[in-house]
Amino acid sequence: MTLSSSTYRETLSWATAGSRLLLRVAAISRNPTAFAGLSVLVFWATVAVLAPLISPYDPTAIDFSAAADPMPSWSHWLGNDSSGRDLLSRIIWGARTTYTVVPLAVGSAFILGIALGVPAGYFGGWADTFISRVSDVILAFPVLILYIILITALGPSLINIIVAVTLSYAPGVSRLARGITLSLREQDYIAAAQLRGESSLYIMLVEILPNARGPLLVDLCLRAGYTVIMVGTLGFLGLGLPPPTPDWGGMVVESAHFLSTYWHMSLFPCVAISSVVIACNLLADSLRRDPGR
Repeated sequence: MTLSSSTYRETLSWATAGSRLLLRVAAISRNPTAFAGLSVLVFWATVAVLAPLISPYDPTAIDFSAAADPMPSWSHWLGNDSSGRDLLSRIIWGARTTYTVVPLAVGSAFILGIALGVPAGYFGGWADTFISRVSDVILAFPVLILYIILITALGPSLINIIVAVTLSYAPGVSRLARGITLSLREQDYIAAAQLRGESSLYIMLVEILPNARGPLLVDLCLRAGYTVIMVGTLGFLGLGLPPPTPDWGGMVVESAHFLSTYWHMSLFPCVAISSVVIACNLLADSLRRDPGR
């Protein structure tokens, strides 16, 4: 069976993209900053996947006898919260919560933003104007205020938090994708693809999108870090996941009344949040500095 020239070029393009991905992984392993950030993210991802196996206790089980002495001990390495729930178990399961919300929310925002921004930049016209004006209206709101409005209207839940993050971030991603597309569509290889008779969908997916991956990956890492902070902030404001769901931000707000006596209740969740945010920023910084991205 012979492949058409278009199918052959598309297959070759994806094979080249795979080779570049392997080179990217190798480059990250040689970059201390990128390797540190990626190692932290992989660590928490492993914790999230293995949560049912490595969690020493049920993260939602209340033990009032343990609440009487919440400080760290041999039986509870990180101590307990005010309800006697094991903090280590809740942080482990909180990693699963974070790694469920953040990838789904940020991934949905990028899919929607790219799906709107790339065609808007490539075709222009009234669709570009309409998408740009809607994006301007949404971006006029401070992100936290927009989150609060959406979560208050929809109600605090896993799905609604994902929807709120998607609607909040998609306009920014759309604007970035549009700007990159406006620059790339003037390149010679785009004109060559048009002369070959390639479809607009082919040009956007095979010619433009792979060449826009650098800035988009940097923005993806940064927005993932922002989302971790925002999910924690929503939990602190009481608009996060409903209790007793293990949530790092919710754990911080639950310990707010015990800061002067039981410091560990807020310290360990804050360390977990900070580590993921810093790791995302380290990875984004390494991608931004690497000219071969």
